[in-house]
Amino acid sequence: MTGGSGGIGGAVARRLAADGMAVVVHYAGSAAKAEAVVESVTAAGGTAVALPGDVAEPTQMTGLFDAVEERFGGVDVVVNTAGIMLLAPLAEMELEAFDRMHRVNVRGTFVVSQLAARRLRPGGALINFSTSVTRLQQPDYGGYAATKGAVEAMTLIMARELRGRDVTVNAVAPGPTATPLFVEGKGEELIARIAAAAPLERLGTPEDIAETVSFLARPAGHWINGQVLFSNGGIA
Repeated sequence: MTGGSGGIGGAVARRLAADGMAVVVHYAGSAAKAEAVVESVTAAGGTAVALPGDVAEPTQMTGLFDAVEERFGGVDVVVNTAGIMLLAPLAEMELEAFDRMHRVNVRGTFVVSQLAARRLRPGGALINFSTSVTRLQQPDYGGYAATKGAVEAMTLIMARELRGRDVTVNAVAPGPTATPLFVEGKGEELIARIAAAAPLERLGTPEDIAETVSFLARPAGHWINGQVLFSNGGIA
C-alpha cells in the first residue's frame, strides 16, 4: 500500500494485517514512521515490510512491485493512500503548489494503478483514495478536490476496463478524519465545528477508514466494483 506511514495509511496497514494479509508499507519520506507501522503489525503477530519509492516514478514503483512479487509471490490488493493536500483559493494558489499535488495525487495514482492493473491476481482489488471534499465544495479546497476528481474518473473507468479479470477497482472518499495532519493548525473551536457538521457529530478516525478499505479488500466486498464509497458519517 502506498502512503502506509501516514495516519490513515498506518491504520489501513494494521487492519489488513489483522485480516491475515502480508502488508507492504510504502513510504516516500519518513522511514522511521514506516518502520514504526511495521513494528506495530509484527508485534500483533502480522507480517509487514517497509519499502521506499516515489509514487510518481514508474521505474521506482516497478521496482517496488517486483520486490513484493519476489518476497510474497504475487500482489492481491493495492491500496493508494499516498497523497498531499495544499490549500488556497484558486485565485491565489501558486501553480507550483498545484503541480506538486497533481504529481503525487494524479500522476502517482495513475502510475500505481497502471502497475496494479498489470500485476493484480484474479480475485484482487485496487483501492484508490478520493475525498468527500469533491462533494462539499469548500473554499480553499479547489486545487486539491480537482486532483481527487481525476482520481475518481480514473478509478471508475479502470473498473470497466478490467472486465473479465476478476479484479475490483474502487475509491474510498473519507470525510474529516482525526489525524495529526488534519488537527495541525486548527483550533479547538474549529475542530468542534467541523466535527458537528456530520449527522453523527464526530470526526472520523483512521480506523473508520481502515474498516472501509478492509471490506473492499476482502472477498465479502468483491461484489462492490467501480464505486466511490464515502466514509464520512453522512457529512456529504
